[in-house]
Amino acid sequence: MRLGYLAGYWGSRPPQGVAEVFAAADGLGLDSLWTSESYGSDAFTPLAWWGAATSRARLGTAVAQISARTPTATAMAAMTLDHLSRGRFVLGLGVSGPQVVEGWYGQRFDRPLERTREYVEIIRRVLRREGPLTFEGRQFTLPLPTPQAKALRANLRPLRADLPIHLAAQGPKNTALAAEIADGWLPAFFSPRLDDEYRRHLGEGFAKRPDGTRPATEFEVNVSLPVAVGRDVEDAARLLAPHVALYVGGMGSVETNFHRAVLERLGHEAACERIAAAWQAGDRDAAAASVPTELVLDVALAGRPDQLADQARRFEGTVATGLLIQTDPRTLPLVVEALTSGPTR
Repeated sequence: MRLGYLAGYWGSRPPQGVAEVFAAADGLGLDSLWTSESYGSDAFTPLAWWGAATSRARLGTAVAQISARTPTATAMAAMTLDHLSRGRFVLGLGVSGPQVVEGWYGQRFDRPLERTREYVEIIRRVLRREGPLTFEGRQFTLPLPTPQAKALRANLRPLRADLPIHLAAQGPKNTALAAEIADGWLPAFFSPRLDDEYRRHLGEGFAKRPDGTRPATEFEVNVSLPVAVGRDVEDAARLLAPHVALYVGGMGSVETNFHRAVLERLGHEAACERIAAAWQAGDRDAAAASVPTELVLDVALAGRPDQLADQARRFEGTVATGLLIQTDPRTLPLVVEALTSGPTR
């Protein structure tokens, strides 16, 4: 199973140590390096800046938000980075959620599956460069039916017309959509316990996969995997509790929180209720304290290096093809060494 590093998005300032991790990535043997965005730092700029120090590892966005850019603007960024990296770029896309889409980008969140389908199709048409770009859908129309609008073809020739596109998805329908129209799935809060469910949803999408796309046998599933090193499991799990609390309590509205829904499907409804209540009351410490260790271990690795290796073996035989490690950059070499000493190599 391939290993990657997910730097994520920035907090109030640029994170320390990530540039060094990217520079050392090839030596560490990492397959891929990824950045993300929420409503602060963007995904593409750090990836290009830090990725310039690499020569082998793939460079991906996990994820770039669909509402942040028009599909043609995203296609431009993807083509540019693919050229600069000499064919190592992976475009990871996600719809985000209503709070960000409607509150930050000022767009409606309705019909996200339809929007994603049209968005990906437009990007693929840009990459194929078969002629001037035209598209007529419910979400996008190119060119606009105005007197001065003109159908255009990218003046840059893509390095790869089949540049890989991966979709971040949480719900069953979005997961199936990834298998139908994309080249990979980027799940967060992935639990090996739900592997049968993942296989079912992916299978529904594979059954609809159109001709001309990569075969399903080449489909990737790169799991975003939080990892913490500590004196023992409990000590390390406490380091990850604030991360879980943020996503359960703060990354979504009371009505719509895809991350919380994933953890509830794992049977953690009561814990999620306590976490969300504390978060809504403004008590971040209580929210983190309400995260049980068993919830953390369902979707993350926590403990001593030898314990991390044992926990990672749960992913063997699942749909996961890669693990994208989310951890303190200073501990990444230790984590990689632990995970490559056994069957996850």
